[in-house]
Amino acid sequence: MQPFRYHVFVCDQQKPEGVPCCSARGSREVVDALRREAAARGLSGQVQITLCGSLGLCERGPNMVVYPDGVWYSEVTAQDVPEIVRSHFEQGQPVERLVNPDAQAVRAEIESNKQKMQAALLAKDAAGALPDDLAQAIRAFQESRAILTAVELDLFTAVAEHPSPSAAAARMRTDPRATEMLMNALAAMGLLTKENGAFRNTPASARYFAAGSADDGRAATMHTAHLWHRWSTLTECVAGGTAVARRQEPPDAADQWTEPFIAAIHRNARERAPHVLRAVGTAGVHRMLDVGGGSGAYSIAFAQASAGLRAEVLDRPAVLAIAQRHIEAAGLVGRVTTRPGDLRSDAFGEGYDLVLVSAICHMLSLEENRDLLARCYRALAPEGRVVIQDFILDPDKTSPKMAALFSLNMLVGTERGASYSEPEYAQWLNEAGFIGVRRVRLHGPSGLMVGGRL
Repeated sequence: MQPFRYHVFVCDQQKPEGVPCCSARGSREVVDALRREAAARGLSGQVQITLCGSLGLCERGPNMVVYPDGVWYSEVTAQDVPEIVRSHFEQGQPVERLVNPDAQAVRAEIESNKQKMQAALLAKDAAGALPDDLAQAIRAFQESRAILTAVELDLFTAVAEHPSPSAAAARMRTDPRATEMLMNALAAMGLLTKENGAFRNTPASARYFAAGSADDGRAATMHTAHLWHRWSTLTECVAGGTAVARRQEPPDAADQWTEPFIAAIHRNARERAPHVLRAVGTAGVHRMLDVGGGSGAYSIAFAQASAGLRAEVLDRPAVLAIAQRHIEAAGLVGRVTTRPGDLRSDAFGEGYDLVLVSAICHMLSLEENRDLLARCYRALAPEGRVVIQDFILDPDKTSPKMAALFSLNMLVGTERGASYSEPEYAQWLNEAGFIGVRRVRLHGPSGLMVGGRL
């Protein structure tokens, strides 16, 4: 079977710094250029481009293999791509200057590199050194902190206006020497480019971290910057069993967190809403209550999907002011309304066909969740449903990994919050009187627990 005219494998193996590999020599740029050029020439449906592990010719990367021809290219650059696409993919003529013509020599080179790599790994293991992936995980905070500091300083916006480090530092009111050090590190990470001492944003940093972009994610990323400080207290939290950073924060810290927190929630909710809508549907839903609805993103999505649906967002007044802006921007004033309330204690009313509890249960204790779901049950009309969206752990609580890590996020940030397991959610729902309790797995890190009322 040959579903594509050509299948191109491009090595993107990443190895420790100093070890020759295709990724260090620009393989990702080659892949991006291949995809752009193939699309531009109308070949996307004929040429499949796949990233792969090491092809064994590490010193001469980037390497790629084109099947069914079995042509091995080495030392390919992004500048070579238009010629390869035009000559090989359109005309069937390989670009000879980049081809490895001697199969025996290729096999010998691959075997030699394999033996050298195996010898290096054995020597490292014998020395008791940490495996590369474990060492990288331990040091991962360094890159994270560099990005977060850049966002806190609004460095990417500064670079867009002032490419020189000294001018950018003047705009940010930072030390010029330290600013250039940070910019060099960001360039090494692929978030800036540097030429003749001047820095420029990459497409990714310009899109997500520079002011004026439609996809500007700085406000949402500031929430992660705030989390950094709480995560630095993890050791104390594990020792004490609850969050400690909140006790040390100034009284107005919660107010300072509101905008970036809701921005992060809104960005995530816009991405997740289509998946939730497909899984839940709007059939029979005329009144919806969005408990702790934050920016109102889910209520907006449900209202947009069904003209007869009315949604109500319950949250704190400071949050509802943000939600109201999004509701007005969506043109849904009157169909999506807001109600100030305390989800931990208030009665929710009655007669709702759908109660959505999204990204709430992880903030609460076991006892608080039992009480919350009992109030949700009383708020539903007959045959109504409650839908919980959250990180849902498998029974042994070691997977999914993101849910297990998020449980630590709740440890450092709340009094008794955590990620909870499917059996725990099922027990609470059954205790509250719900029937037909089930888990719905969604694409991505979170899932749904659904229960109905008789």
